[in-house]
Amino acid sequence: MKDAIALLKQDHANVKALFQEFEDLGDRAFASKKKLADKICLELTKHATAEEEIFYPAVRAADKESEDLVDEATVEHSSAKDLIAQIGEMDPHDELFDAKVKVLGEYINHHVKEEEGEMFPKAKQAGLDLQAMAREIEARKDEIDFVPPRAPGLSPAPSLGRAPGTR
Repeated sequence: MKDAIALLKQDHANVKALFQEFEDLGDRAFASKKKLADKICLELTKHATAEEEIFYPAVRAADKESEDLVDEATVEHSSAKDLIAQIGEMDPHDELFDAKVKVLGEYINHHVKEEEGEMFPKAKQAGLDLQAMAREIEARKDEIDFVPPRAPGLSPAPSLGRAPGTR
């Protein structure tokens, strides 16, 4: 069985491949784009939830020097989750659909570099039980089968049209 870090790295590689697949689709491949974007969003939701509930708290508890890294990663997840929710509410014909998926991919690339370059090595050094954690992460990911809607009270994505009553 893979340890938690190998498992999370595999998730990173899988999602990176999905983003590449999305990039390679033609401009008119709307149904394929929607299906792939939905898959990307679900995979990221599973991964982020497992990290936030299992991996991050363990890293934070084991290594006080990693607190800032965990805080930054949590904020990055929050931004990504907002974009994921926006993409989920959109139609692939919408003007900004492709742009939002592309920006999400860029966010994730940045996030992955920091996790794999800084947080994962610290987690390895911290002496965590990464085998047991891998089992917990897998089990948690298996429980998630949908992307939650945006929280009420968050304003919808801004419209690019004119405000009502203006010319």
